[in-house]
Amino acid sequence: MTLLISNIPCWLIPVLVGVISAILGYFLGRLLGGGEKLTETTANVDVYKNRISKLEADLEACKANKKSTFTGGNSSIATPEVSSLATAPTGVAFDKAAAKAAFGKNIKQDDLTVVEGIGPKIKELFHNHEVTTWAGLADCSIEKCQEVLKSGGKRFEIHKPGTWPEQAKLAASGQWQKLKEWQDNLDGGK
Repeated sequence: MTLLISNIPCWLIPVLVGVISAILGYFLGRLLGGGEKLTETTANVDVYKNRISKLEADLEACKANKKSTFTGGNSSIATPEVSSLATAPTGVAFDKAAAKAAFGKNIKQDDLTVVEGIGPKIKELFHNHEVTTWAGLADCSIEKCQEVLKSGGKRFEIHKPGTWPEQAKLAASGQWQKLKEWQDNLDGGK
């Protein structure tokens, strides 16, 4: 037995130990997963929990509205109440041509991404909080905007919504040229 061990070169044992350790480390790392993925998954879970609780509240409100809509055994339907998601009356109809003339691209009515600093993900956060129109965003306080951003997690808290309600007010009132000129001077919505 000692003859067999003495024939192995002395450098081969550390190399074998290193290779075996590397393989074990690789498989343990794959098995236990990375910490960054876990944090991202936890943030996504929180967003989905918020969505679920909001949807459950909407469902309960809908059920309550459905019960109050029907009168006794009679199946006549009462006048439905105006949804909070409807466009608030601004006295100005949406002029797609004027918006395109100012921005040089097609603008969809009540597209919150027209506001400098709001992208598709932030727009989704506002939609989750029932802010789906320019008029709705114009009625939001800056504190409400910050709450909406906080609901999305750490990566959204860095945004500064200080001008968003005012920008939305200009969009809702159809003041496209004034909005475009203002946005040209803004830096990411600030």
